[in-house]
Amino acid sequence: MDLNLKGRRAVVSGSTGGIGYATARELSAMGAVVAINGRTQARVDAAIKTLKAETGGEFLSAPGDLSNAKGAADVIRAVPDCDILVNNAAIFEPKPFFDIPDEDWLRFFETNVLSGIRLARHYTPKMVARGWGRVVFISSESALHIPAEMIHYGMTKTAQIAVARGLAETVAGTGVTVNSVLPGPTLSEGVGDFMKKMAKGVANPDLEQMGKDFIAAHRSTSLIKRLATTEEVANMIAYVCSPAASATTGAALRCDGGVVRAIP
Repeated sequence: MDLNLKGRRAVVSGSTGGIGYATARELSAMGAVVAINGRTQARVDAAIKTLKAETGGEFLSAPGDLSNAKGAADVIRAVPDCDILVNNAAIFEPKPFFDIPDEDWLRFFETNVLSGIRLARHYTPKMVARGWGRVVFISSESALHIPAEMIHYGMTKTAQIAVARGLAETVAGTGVTVNSVLPGPTLSEGVGDFMKKMAKGVANPDLEQMGKDFIAAHRSTSLIKRLATTEEVANMIAYVCSPAASATTGAALRCDGGVVRAIP
């Protein structure tokens, strides 16, 4: 398989930690120059320093708060063009449906959905002009199994699948592929921080065991019976970004540990 991305430039949003960070590392290992995005310059600088030490690769700085249009413009200004776009930036928050105000619905939609739309709207036409490109929206199994504890999050993940499919059809036959990847429960930085809060003051909580307990209680259909690692999810994303995935487009690819029981 051709997994060589040497000479390609990638933008990975929300890549200072978690799935985005692991994806940036994998793309770098495949030879891509990767732009790192986070809300602050300090976070971006710290991530790049660590990534360079881990991979020896080349990274670009693209700070910007993608919860608003200005942040997207900041990223585009820092990196005007790319061959690969991974829309990973997202927020999540458990909250009962009847307690979610309009402001939260709008905040989640703008951060999780419009951030990717804004970047794709800018970068994809340039990919089409060159006849090669990869656009990936990081959705979630929550797009299919809407979590009752955070319906607003699930709504945005479903919207991402719709956007990815529509964009794939828009650029059909151009050499540009557009897909969504649906991770299941994953031990990302955000999830780890959430579980530490749930541990209520325990000095060194066993996150692996807490993850297994969460799966047993709340995602019992999981076939791996644990949280996925960010590296496992990043492997799927990196493959979809590679030349080897040239016939995969318009797809919603599950990397959910088997949580979703439906066959398609």
